Amino acid sequence: MASATTQTPTDHFGGEDFATLLDETLGTDAGFEGSVVTGKVLRLTDEYAIVDVGLKSEGRVSLKEFAPPGVKPDVKPGDVIELYVERYEDKDGSIVLSREKARREEAWTTLEKAFEANQRVNGAIYGRVKGGFTVDLGGAMAFLPGSQVDVRPVRDVGPLMGVTQPFQILKMDRARGNIVVSRRAVLEETRAEQRSELIQGLQEGMILDGVVKNITDYGAFVDLGGVDGLLHVTDIAWRRITHPAEALHIGQSVRVQVIRFNSETQRISLGMKQLEADPWENIATKYPPESRFVGRVTNITDYGAFVELEPGVEGLVHVSEMSWTKKNVHPGKIASTSQEVEVMVLDVDSAKRRISLGLKQVQRNPWEQFSEEHKVGSIVEGEIRNITEFGLFIGLSQDIDGMVHMSDLSWDESGEEAIKHYEKGQVVKAKVLDVDVEKERISLGIKQLQEDPAAEVLSRVNKGDVVTCIVTAVQSNGIEVKVDDTLTGFIRRTELARDKADQRPERFAEGEKVDAKVISVDRASRKLALTIKGREVEEDKQAISDYGSSDSGASLGDILGAAIRKRNTEG
Repeated sequence: MASATTQTPTDHFGGEDFATLLDETLGTDAGFEGSVVTGKVLRLTDEYAIVDVGLKSEGRVSLKEFAPPGVKPDVKPGDVIELYVERYEDKDGSIVLSREKARREEAWTTLEKAFEANQRVNGAIYGRVKGGFTVDLGGAMAFLPGSQVDVRPVRDVGPLMGVTQPFQILKMDRARGNIVVSRRAVLEETRAEQRSELIQGLQEGMILDGVVKNITDYGAFVDLGGVDGLLHVTDIAWRRITHPAEALHIGQSVRVQVIRFNSETQRISLGMKQLEADPWENIATKYPPESRFVGRVTNITDYGAFVELEPGVEGLVHVSEMSWTKKNVHPGKIASTSQEVEVMVLDVDSAKRRISLGLKQVQRNPWEQFSEEHKVGSIVEGEIRNITEFGLFIGLSQDIDGMVHMSDLSWDESGEEAIKHYEKGQVVKAKVLDVDVEKERISLGIKQLQEDPAAEVLSRVNKGDVVTCIVTAVQSNGIEVKVDDTLTGFIRRTELARDKADQRPERFAEGEKVDAKVISVDRASRKLALTIKGREVEEDKQAISDYGSSDSGASLGDILGAAIRKRNTEG
């Protein structure tokens, strides 16, 4: 059996090395792997673009690299493009090319030059990753840390996504394919340039456009383009603003005026309301005293309520001007915030930008109304709302009371005794004695519902009259008496007798009758001041006049004796 002979490549190719023959076939094309070459599109297939890159074999590029999914590839035969040589395919000798990698290689070369020259590069944020974002720098991917997005924290990066904008390269490592960029560095540099330019030309009164950068309790910081200014809460609007957030929000574009600028500290104070007409101009003409307006309650304090008459114009209703009857209540019990109320203008101080308003003045004065409806002497009825040590308070309406002083409870009893007959909640009648609208007082009387039993006696008793009294009480300083059982009188100790030794109250007993002379008549209090001493002295003078004098030789005792005997005989 003949043995089979095995052919080797050397035998087949005449002893030449296979690798050498392959190199002859492909030449040095294999050395192009990893490089960027220029090629011409020859034709298109369903998946690839066939490209002539000047090598012995044609190359192919996936059509997906020429357009996003669903979009027709932007390439056609005859186009000249730059491509990256990835590798040679062993099975058919074709070359695998990449347009994307070619763009990336070209971008890296351009970026390295910009990095060395410290120049800005353009790119677009297109994705979010842990700790930051990804940026497309013309084909090369870079990392943008979250802290390098802006000079201040950015809550919403949406408006920045996909927008071509400048970046500063912070670090590059081609071997690892790492690029770190910063948008903040570009902004800070730009802001510094703008700040310098703005500060040099800044003057008070200038009108500028800005963006609200931050909001605090006392105002808002506005970015004027490289420099910040403070817009105080009191300069946002002419109307009252409690917190800046009521009128502004972060990111809002605003037009402001420079109202103060300190070139040394570079502090800028801004105002928005200064760009509008001052509503306080000619305020006295618009709001004359006693005129009425409807306003909105904007704020309530312990001392009153602020009412907005128009945007930027507020007046104060002092607590004393809020109600005719509610004197000791908090303003919040009478009015509430945002409530619309009718008010009356009481006073306008244009210089101090103050308007005094009244809430109660638009309502009828209840005391004035009572005075018109109930004249002095008329009878009223009401419930006893309170009993004090000096009288009764009777409710005359929902809001006002009248007072019956304890001295006006009874003609006969003392006030302390008479007040014991009444209790809270009891309904009583009373007579109107006086109405003082200014002092907001109504005086009532209960005893005045009846005729004064002592009126007749008072009408006929005069000073100097001698009256017969009945002793009703013996006191250490005198005696109390009554005339005709109705009129009260009092005889002081020194007036009890002509002789000092007889000026003793204990000489008298209750129920005893005495004659006394009237010293004075107090018709208001219905009381008499009497004297026994004065009556005796008067009688002595009369006896001397009638029966003789000391000049005739008769003694005073003889004269008085004769007078007494005559009186007894006549009696």
